[in-house]
Amino acid sequence: MTEHKPIGRAWPTSQAHEGRGFGELRAGNLGVRIATTAAEIDAVQALRYRVFYQEMGARADRAAAGEQRDRDPFDEVADHLLVVDHAIGPGPEGVVATYRLLQRDGAAQAGGFYSAAEYDLTPILAFPGRILECGRSCVDATYRGRAAMQLLWRGIAAYVFHHQIDLMFGCASLPGTDPEQLADELTYLYVNHLAPPALRMRAVPERYVEMNRRPHPAMAPMRALAQLPPLIKGYLRLGGFVGDGAVIDQQFNTTDVAIVVKTDLVTDKYYRHYERQLREALD
Repeated sequence: MTEHKPIGRAWPTSQAHEGRGFGELRAGNLGVRIATTAAEIDAVQALRYRVFYQEMGARADRAAAGEQRDRDPFDEVADHLLVVDHAIGPGPEGVVATYRLLQRDGAAQAGGFYSAAEYDLTPILAFPGRILECGRSCVDATYRGRAAMQLLWRGIAAYVFHHQIDLMFGCASLPGTDPEQLADELTYLYVNHLAPPALRMRAVPERYVEMNRRPHPAMAPMRALAQLPPLIKGYLRLGGFVGDGAVIDQQFNTTDVAIVVKTDLVTDKYYRHYERQLREALD
């Protein structure tokens, strides 16, 4: 069992700022920051609808189809990380990628975390430090090269520094709802990246799907790793773990796994590479 990080983590004093945002980080025409207006959040919800429903085949209810928006009650209490293409515009018209970030205070207002519908969060809620749920990640199809995704990671690192987050968690999705078609990937994650007991979320009993589906000698680990979505591979590179059990999300046409990441590697990696820009954004 791994030990929890102590609450008294030595964060740099310059990062203990008030407010939800951290300024903006730029890479050419692209910038990453926290949404600051209702119009930007509406643009985020429109982008999510295009990606999740129109592109990936999620099933829209009447309200979502009528509005052409992916909305839920958690949007009102979360922070929305967004990538903006300034060549299009600096505001809602330029939003090309997003990630929803939910802390304990927002979850308390919403009656819990989004992930609780799929996983028992008891070990996460018992964690003594500051926790952050990450979800609803999507990138416009035109921007799915490395630049937008790298900016999202840099934005997460800046947010983690700004809010002194110790642990990130959430649900990450694999495309499709047939676990047998995803057996190699699920088995690989279970065998190689299962979270230690102190941080191991478990799928709620009525939705639990076994992940350990292949005899280990029959699994090709490198092929399974290559087939994982980029977001999950990114978490694994940062020392991330998965919970026990997958969950089929019929509405979104995905198979979900629980992800948990202690933030040491997130902040160390991105702060080391982008120290000057992060300091400027946080000051």
